[in-house]
Amino acid sequence: MSAAPAAAPSAKPPSAGPNVHRAVRVIKVVVNAGVGESGEARTKAARVLEMVTHQKPVATRSHATNRDFGIRKGQEIGAKVTLRGDVALDFLTRAFDARDKQLDVDSIDRLGNFSFGIADYTDFTGMKYDPQIGIHGMDVAVEMGRAGFRIRQRRVQSRPLPKGLRSTRDETRAYLAGSLGVTILE
Repeated sequence: MSAAPAAAPSAKPPSAGPNVHRAVRVIKVVVNAGVGESGEARTKAARVLEMVTHQKPVATRSHATNRDFGIRKGQEIGAKVTLRGDVALDFLTRAFDARDKQLDVDSIDRLGNFSFGIADYTDFTGMKYDPQIGIHGMDVAVEMGRAGFRIRQRRVQSRPLPKGLRSTRDETRAYLAGSLGVTILE
């Protein structure tokens, strides 16, 4: 038996599309509920975040004393949850469903990051009003980037983020329209 001649390896597979490492992706999603005071209101906000994100929230603290609002430096005044990976994408899908898959064009900054608010936790599918909690809204901040984005945060040899790794407004708009089906309001 004679073996068939081996084909020369090609530099690029014939079905290869665009470079997957250049694709824009969601780095993290931060869900914040600030109430401006500690005590029962902050506890209720933390419970709302836990119900919506299925993660344990951490307390946010004030950075300065403000006597007009009765806030001391270091006082717990809100709660937040940071989501990454598939959990973040799942939450974003549900959050955009609560907003009718719409986002204002001014919500996207020059680096492609965006944020929006949700007025009430009952806007999410499957959430029912709880009279013990009341009405609590939240802010959602999303950081976008590419693979290799971590070089600015690593402990050894951290570097400023090169321009090639940053995302732009237009790339974020294309990602939102293509992956999540979001309509950008002009």
